[in-house]
Amino acid sequence: MTEPCLTFDDLTLGYHRHPAVHHLSGSIRRGSLTAVVGSNGSGKSTLMKGIVGVLKPMSGSCTVEKDVRIAYLPQQSELDRSFPARVIDLVSLGLWPKRGLLGRFTSDDRERVSKALMSVGLAGFEKRPIDTLSGGQLQRALFARVLVQDADLILLDEPFNAIDAKTVSDLIELIKRWHGEKRTIMVVVHDLHLVREHFPETLLLARKPIAWGESRETLAPENLLHARQFHEAWEEGAPWCEDDAAHAAPHAHDHLHGHQHHEHHHGGDHDHSAQRNGSKGAA
Repeated sequence: MTEPCLTFDDLTLGYHRHPAVHHLSGSIRRGSLTAVVGSNGSGKSTLMKGIVGVLKPMSGSCTVEKDVRIAYLPQQSELDRSFPARVIDLVSLGLWPKRGLLGRFTSDDRERVSKALMSVGLAGFEKRPIDTLSGGQLQRALFARVLVQDADLILLDEPFNAIDAKTVSDLIELIKRWHGEKRTIMVVVHDLHLVREHFPETLLLARKPIAWGESRETLAPENLLHARQFHEAWEEGAPWCEDDAAHAAPHAHDHLHGHQHHEHHHGGDHDHSAQRNGSKGAA
């Protein structure tokens, strides 16, 4: 039996009583590399915030196994690039879980930061103000910050958006390196070509889990169609979830990891799949 790093138990997350992720159950196994995909507004970033604890569950739970250290990289759009900081200051923030905000950095710390910058191709950028960096350079610096955190679970929210192809390629290589080190990695990705080529496992969301498992199967055309149909049918003002097993879609698979079978359900009354167009406001 594979050992979980992270477990969802009928997890529902949302804002102002409006759910954005519904009835997610299953586990992320240790050492896995998982892409999280779906249309805009499908709950991908919301899920990341729920895992890291920024957003509390509306119902159900998200459990990170004991002693698992988390590194979270939000979307660039959530960062204030006008803050007067240098690249070395940004990267050094990755050390604060160990040193504290007021802790003094050691020579070993400075060496770690230097090596991290070298690993992402930013050697010599230590004193550059972050507001002078290109989008790709800033993302490299943020990956360097993740590097110095030395985390067990790495959460990356749309790290490939609005950056050049060379940077995308370099960052994917770094993610593969982390995967080779048996770290657990979840990445929100829009480009399905990148997912098929580089990510072994995928979670397809449309506010609720549509499919989850091996990427080729998860990204089958019928699953992508169901995800689009459910997303288009969603009624934005729906206050809560109402499942109807009669509308269960056959291609929204239960999540199967190793020898563990995790059904997407709530109590005994909810379906295991996305509903079709007629089920507005349901999850």
